[in-house]
Amino acid sequence: MSRSEAAYHHGNLVPAIERAALELMRSQGHASLSLREVARQAGVSHNAPYHHFGDRGALLKRLSERSMDELLGALQAAEQQAEESGIGAGSEHAYATAIGAAYVGYAADHPERFRLIYDPKVCIPGAPSAAMEPLLHSVEEILAAATAALIPGGEPAAVATLATGVWGAVHGLAELVVAGHISRAEVPPALEALLGVRGK
Repeated sequence: MSRSEAAYHHGNLVPAIERAALELMRSQGHASLSLREVARQAGVSHNAPYHHFGDRGALLKRLSERSMDELLGALQAAEQQAEESGIGAGSEHAYATAIGAAYVGYAADHPERFRLIYDPKVCIPGAPSAAMEPLLHSVEEILAAATAALIPGGEPAAVATLATGVWGAVHGLAELVVAGHISRAEVPPALEALLGVRGK
């Protein structure tokens, strides 16, 4: 155990390792992240991350869960702000645009975390971790509810199909922003055009 490691309170070592990993991800992404690098960044022994996470995959899974929780928080904040701004009944398209913009905004602010969330090698499609499953479900629920408001009284199957399409479009915009193909400022007008705000 290193001197720095010994200085950590028992409950603070794991968060310190996670913070170190997230800091490294900002500059290099997660694909090449190693536990030895994380330990060095955190100022702890090279065995500390293995002791608490077992292996690199477990650490990445934990960071993806933490990042998904942040994305969920961003969407919930957009919901609350829309409610406080009076966006609701009669403004369904503006509400859906706000939710979509929040999704893209998280990706723009934290591209390395956004990429980690949807890495199929970390969060296996159809088989999320026990911690990830409710987070993913909550994110999908918010997106689905915003979509359902666009077609009140719509058949459930039609709503579900549209929700998938809207999620795909919003996620695609996020990927384009992260890759630098479009600017963040281009997103709201694109969402407005897509979701039919103009002319309403």
